[in-house]
Amino acid sequence: MTKKKGAAADDKERVVLDATAAKGDLKPIGGSMSDDFNHILYNQVCSALWTAHSDAEARKVQTMGAAMAMVGIRPKDEIEGMMVAQLVAAHNASMECYRRAMIKEQTFEGRRENLNQANKLSRTYATLVEVLNRHRGKGQQEVTVEHVHVHAGGQAVVGNVEAGGGAKTKIEEQSHAQIAHAHEPAMWGQDESRDAMPVARDCERSMPDARRD
Repeated sequence: MTKKKGAAADDKERVVLDATAAKGDLKPIGGSMSDDFNHILYNQVCSALWTAHSDAEARKVQTMGAAMAMVGIRPKDEIEGMMVAQLVAAHNASMECYRRAMIKEQTFEGRRENLNQANKLSRTYATLVEVLNRHRGKGQQEVTVEHVHVHAGGQAVVGNVEAGGGAKTKIEEQSHAQIAHAHEPAMWGQDESRDAMPVARDCERSMPDARRD
């Protein structure tokens, strides 16, 4: 009897999973094949919007704008979908803080606090963008080598050199590389065509006669 109840429970759970299984119609919003997951993300983003002073028409514009933002970023899976939802929420929250800081009747302390919160939210937004790009493989660091010294018989690397694996470079073999060296002035050597100059030595010099007048 216990086995039958367990089998029935498994079947019921399987039915629930089948009912929530994905059609993928809303995948452009949340990146998942489960429309339930995409619905949850969309509702979370809409709940993070500041709609306290918005009428029905304004709320419709806000929620549709959030949906279009999520579609425009194009999440590819559930991880990207969650990052996209936080991106939209962080952007809207930061803009609301900026708006409150600029209210005419806002106090100095209130303006400073709202600007500080906006600054933190903007940093969070930038971090999320960096993480999303890294997840998509767009955050690879590139190092450009501007000066390349090629020695005789060596190789020259032409193009950008990327740090890590997968660097795309163009290698040109320099089989007859010639390096121009600065020529030093030639040293003076013996010129055999010149006539020898007589050199008077001390022993061959004529000495004055001390007995002369």
